Amino acid sequence: MSDDNPPSSNAHKKGWFEKVSQLFQGEPQSRDELVEVIHDAEQREVISEDTREMIKGVLEVSDLRVRDIMIPRAQIVALKIDNTVEELLSTVIGSAHSRFPVVNEDKDHIEGILLAKDLLQYGFKDSDEPFSIEQVIRPAVVVPESKRVDVLLKEFRSQRYHMAIVVDEYGGVSGLVTIEDILEEIVGEIEDEFDHDSAEETEIRKVGKQIYMVKALTPIDDFNETFGTQFSDEEFDTVGGLVSHAFGHLPERNEKITIDEIEFKVISADTRRLVQLRVKLPDPQTEEESA
Repeated sequence: MSDDNPPSSNAHKKGWFEKVSQLFQGEPQSRDELVEVIHDAEQREVISEDTREMIKGVLEVSDLRVRDIMIPRAQIVALKIDNTVEELLSTVIGSAHSRFPVVNEDKDHIEGILLAKDLLQYGFKDSDEPFSIEQVIRPAVVVPESKRVDVLLKEFRSQRYHMAIVVDEYGGVSGLVTIEDILEEIVGEIEDEFDHDSAEETEIRKVGKQIYMVKALTPIDDFNETFGTQFSDEEFDTVGGLVSHAFGHLPERNEKITIDEIEFKVISADTRRLVQLRVKLPDPQTEEESA
């Protein structure tokens, strides 16, 4: 027997490969069994932790619906169909994104999708033709909230588009979803130079007396549970959606608003969504004096 393969090592490897072979032999199996095999593979250093997390992400995506990962309606940055080239470029240049919904009257009337690169020839005066946004926008892909995320990813790949408008059961626009949103569910947060959020931060973190840092994507239920508030989650799922709606626009950094005596200050945001909020609770002593 070779010393390069001690009996204990061979036994461990054989046990893991037997589990894997069972998965492909059509024997009864469950997701829990598959997760166990993947975990064993990581423990035996057959795969890395990153690979294990990616496989886990693929499994979880099959359970998700578009409503679970979409960018809420209140956080959509849209371009107006009657904007001038200068107005369009002002928004595009200040954004880290390359695709924008183009609306007519409001966000329920989406005329198409504008790719930033299609504006370049007009912005740099490389075209003698008069500008018409109708000539450069592309058809918008519309998907229901209930669509499975793994099915949508397959459509993104096969039909070669990167953004879809999400509608509710009544046909109203409820959000949008991009291929990046789906990939982040599989591989984790895809950060770039425009991302200000830290993946290591908790959703709600106390930083001072009555002051907290809160991720904008914190579910309203979690916020209510932490602070004893009663904000409704019927229209918005996240704190960011609630705050954006209260402002009436997508607020910029350092803008403040008070909702039910709680002060919300925007700490970071990009052109599509809020990222981080500072929450200041009312002073208990002030409340007692007023009572």
